[in-house]
Amino acid sequence: MPLDPNARALIDQIAGMGLPAFDAMTVAEAREASAAMGAFHGDVEAVAKVEDGAIPGPAGDIPARIYTPHGNGPFGLVVYFHGGGWVIGNLDTHDGVCRDLAHHSGCIVASIDYRLAPEHKFPAAAEDCYAATRWLAANGTAGADPRRMAVAGDSAGGNLAAAVALMARDRGGAELRYQVLIYPVTDAACDTASCRENADGYFLTTVMMRWFWNHYLNEDADRDNPYACPLRARDVGNLPPALVITAEFDPLRDEGESYATRMSEAGVPVQLKRYEGMIHGFTGMGGALPQGKQALRQVGAALREALAE
Repeated sequence: MPLDPNARALIDQIAGMGLPAFDAMTVAEAREASAAMGAFHGDVEAVAKVEDGAIPGPAGDIPARIYTPHGNGPFGLVVYFHGGGWVIGNLDTHDGVCRDLAHHSGCIVASIDYRLAPEHKFPAAAEDCYAATRWLAANGTAGADPRRMAVAGDSAGGNLAAAVALMARDRGGAELRYQVLIYPVTDAACDTASCRENADGYFLTTVMMRWFWNHYLNEDADRDNPYACPLRARDVGNLPPALVITAEFDPLRDEGESYATRMSEAGVPVQLKRYEGMIHGFTGMGGALPQGKQALRQVGAALREALAE
């Protein structure tokens, strides 16, 4: 279908802000610009409690923000990793998303502020996310049942959620019931049909993705590491059931769908949903794109069912 009119209007609005593309900015400038994107999320759902804290990690404490829904626990536990190409994004940029997910899922959401590149290149972010997940599985958090646990994330956060699911399978330390991968990054090649068809003009560009990858990876050999590029994993079986969400006008569409297909072929129960007419990042733009709020409701319902007591 054609690009959604609301998505076109939003792209034009962002263009009218006069900001250069992320790949034309310094890292500091890109981080400052990304902070303004939270305004597009719109109204947020109410939760019972939000607390900031820290989780022990491989290089010191990892900041985390814990969202507790209304209701009576114990609640399922969702460990959430924000997007931003491993370079930008933080707890604040995804605060609205996590509030909505806690509300819709009826689960506690633990948002993880992993180390960012290029100051901390691969595998820093993946190791932080795995360490936080393993610690939460062992120690829980107030009101949560760590036996009912999932990982979730969007874009680079979807990449990290997929990586953590692989790491937990390979290394142990966390029994995951579910994984939610929202327009995930799964491969560094940037050579799919969607990378060509949606290379420019739809918010995220293929050039931007290469910029993010160049900041994240240490060397070309990292591209073959499944914890950096889950699509290159030799074995994607014995993983938790998954919900994979993609957007039609997104350079990352095909690699997300390819990863969903590979997991399904390996016997993993997978629900794949492509949002037609949508662009990358739409789940965080629900104030302008109603489909963003719809997708978060879908994710919440899937988590509620998967992590039911």
